[in-house]
Amino acid sequence: MSNTEARQADSAPPADPPVRSETAALQAIPRPTAAQIAAGLAVVLVLGALTRFFETHVPRWAVDTPFQRVAKSIEYPVYAIALGLLGNVLLTKLSLRERLSAGFRTEFFIKTGVVLLGASINLRILVTAAGPSILQALLLITAVFGFTWWFGGRLGLDDKLRALLSSAVSICGVSAAIAAAGAVQARREQIAYAASLVIIFALPSIFLLPWLAGALGLSDAVAGAWIGGNIDTTAAVAASGAIAGEQTLQIATIVKTTQNALIGLVAIALTAYFTLRVERTPGAARPSARQIWDRFPKFVLGFVGASVIGTIYLASVDKKTGSAHIAIVNDLRTWFLILAFVSIGLEFSLRGLREAGWRPFVVFGSAVVVNLLVGLGLSVLLFRDFSV
Repeated sequence: MSNTEARQADSAPPADPPVRSETAALQAIPRPTAAQIAAGLAVVLVLGALTRFFETHVPRWAVDTPFQRVAKSIEYPVYAIALGLLGNVLLTKLSLRERLSAGFRTEFFIKTGVVLLGASINLRILVTAAGPSILQALLLITAVFGFTWWFGGRLGLDDKLRALLSSAVSICGVSAAIAAAGAVQARREQIAYAASLVIIFALPSIFLLPWLAGALGLSDAVAGAWIGGNIDTTAAVAASGAIAGEQTLQIATIVKTTQNALIGLVAIALTAYFTLRVERTPGAARPSARQIWDRFPKFVLGFVGASVIGTIYLASVDKKTGSAHIAIVNDLRTWFLILAFVSIGLEFSLRGLREAGWRPFVVFGSAVVVNLLVGLGLSVLLFRDFSV
């Protein structure tokens, strides 16, 4: 090698590190001590308890004030992420965040929450009482997922981030993004970025969609289908539907749970696509069914299994007993999702936002607009003669 070539080699920028899954990244760093894990979990639990405290007491504090309606409508993801971000700043200032980060088990918390979510989805009710919601969910997810994937590709987004954003905006926000992350082996910072975009766009939708539904003169059923099909988190759908009215809330919940039930299908499709197409090197042998199975996010099966068990159980007991027991499961689910959102805030990195740039924001925002327009058209078409 000549001196000139040697100097060029020395001055060349370092190659980008290989893309690794969250599991691979965790395996590559020094093993945390039990004390560090316990301390990190303690931080998450304390902030989770504070989230529940604020969720319960802020609406009471705001009674008879100009903020009463707003305070009543804010759901736990807002408090959880805000407290997580505050904890993030404090721990960073104290140089403790990295040492305690092993206890911020975002993936475990949210996967457990997704599995518990399945218990509240009665598939028989969805099929018999809300046929139009199934057709709407299939058409809306296909259209919005396809647009987001296409537009993300046009702007040069990483395929894994495209999968997360497409799943999040077309299905059910953070839960869908986590399912997609397991299928495509996404990085932790990509999960945090997708979750942040979901919250950023979901919060104004809570108030905007009920107002637009009233301004457009939509019926309760059409408004509920529009809200349920467009707002990305189940909690935000419940908040927005409650603002619009009880009958609107019922339809919104059914439409959203129908979309939730399709998480598993999307995870299977993404697993197969990334294994067979995206990450398959030219000339390599076709991946076996076992390889696809090893990569498939198993917690999605827990979600489906919980849904089946919940459906069978509710059919075998009286309505009052079933509702009481499902309420306990839902409360437990809420706790796990609170801990997940707190962990997302604790793990959030401005550096990750800067590195991702403006393109993911534009892609997600554009997909939200497409979701609103397509969702409105489908809601009017499928629910205009639907009686609540």
